[in-house]
Amino acid sequence: MRKIMVIHGPNLNLLGVREPEHYGRTSLESINRKLAEITHVHGVSLETFQSNSESGIVECIQNLMDDPVDFIIINPAAFTHTSIAIRDALVAARIPFIEVHLSNVFSREPFRHHSYFTDKALGLICGLGPHGYELAVAAALHYLES
Repeated sequence: MRKIMVIHGPNLNLLGVREPEHYGRTSLESINRKLAEITHVHGVSLETFQSNSESGIVECIQNLMDDPVDFIIINPAAFTHTSIAIRDALVAARIPFIEVHLSNVFSREPFRHHSYFTDKALGLICGLGPHGYELAVAAALHYLES
């Protein structure tokens, strides 16, 4: 069975209550549940992981080298702009991935405009709120079927 891993970065456990003007009112649990419904219909397994720790995310990605998945969807959150370590883990894992952001990072502060991941990602989805995750799953399923 094919498997997709969704990795959520720091503070995404606070979705629904943290800065709803940027991130909306949908909880992380609700996002994960919706993604599981979508993948289930397509006969694909979904795993999710959230960490506020850079090392936790690096270890999660490295563990995928021993327990492989077919695709990663990652919202690195604030680590987007700072983490060469997560970038290096993704490159080492050699698993295709899509970068997702709930808000439009390009309409926000200038420091949010740079990502350490975009040049290695198959694609970038930002500014579409929780629906962006659903679009990333649809793109991952299309990629896996082709």
